[in-house]
Amino acid sequence: MPRDRRTRGIKKIAALLIALGPELSAKVLRLLPDEDIEIITAEVANTTKVEPDLKQQVLGEVMEMHQAHAYMLEGGVKYAKDMLERALGAAKSVEIMRKLTESTALKPFAFAKKVDPKQMAGAIAEEHPQTVALILSHLEPEQAAVILSTLSVEMRADVAKRIATMERVSPEVLVELESVLSGKFTSFAQHDFAVAGGIKALVNILNRVDRATEKMIFEQLERDDPALAEDIRKRLFVFEDIIMLDDSAIQRVIRELDTKDLALALKGAGAEVSQRVYKNMSKKAAEMLREDTEFMGPIRLRDVEEAQQRIVAVIRRLDEAGEIVIARGGEDAIIV
Repeated sequence: MPRDRRTRGIKKIAALLIALGPELSAKVLRLLPDEDIEIITAEVANTTKVEPDLKQQVLGEVMEMHQAHAYMLEGGVKYAKDMLERALGAAKSVEIMRKLTESTALKPFAFAKKVDPKQMAGAIAEEHPQTVALILSHLEPEQAAVILSTLSVEMRADVAKRIATMERVSPEVLVELESVLSGKFTSFAQHDFAVAGGIKALVNILNRVDRATEKMIFEQLERDDPALAEDIRKRLFVFEDIIMLDDSAIQRVIRELDTKDLALALKGAGAEVSQRVYKNMSKKAAEMLREDTEFMGPIRLRDVEEAQQRIVAVIRRLDEAGEIVIARGGEDAIIV
């Protein structure tokens, strides 16, 4: 958001809090990030007077946004636009929907969380790859991974590349696309807009697809855009990369794991990976894990890979929570 618009927004929030009074304002502040609380309370402290016109303006905007949310809950994006237009006029309707998107109050395709991924894949399989990329970048990574795996071989790498190179998308485009797509499924509830795409979005998806799909996508990306493929690969964590973690991180990960998953995962792992895991367990626990792995008998490769993917999900969760650090190279590898 441009600096002057952000400044105006902070002033309006301060005016709103003053108008609401200390009791309600305290409840609102508790919902905000710490850094925003500091900025807003400083603005409140420096505001000696709120003009009546500004007070009416901010309270009116809050009511309009509340009304828009109510319409969203009742019937979705298109219904909200139609009702706002009838109640407030076309220009005002457009303005309120724009504010909703800019304030990250709406997330497109939230209705899709209730749709079976395979059903969704069938619905979007004939869409343009850019449209598919836009949709997948807004879905949960697990759901997007299933859909990506079901696409044609030719389409997978194309869609993956488009997700990785995608930047901001016009809110109007998102609303229109969502409206069309949602017509194929059941009605949906409240939505939130978010920035779509980018390498991080693709990495989240690739960490959840099967190995064959991941390999195929990388082979195609390396032919089409070697630099992009390398950038993605640096950020992509696979089970074998557990050797990149330091001992304390491996110990933290092990505490989170199901022993059966760990035994399954090590069944298909190399000696270096196994040794690092055993090294970071007590002697007794390591011996028991070795026995579990050795006496497990023949195991389907698919079961081994699924166990490894579950462990990778745990590692990523701990990394995102700041409990461990995955050294990916570049700035991410710097520890201070």
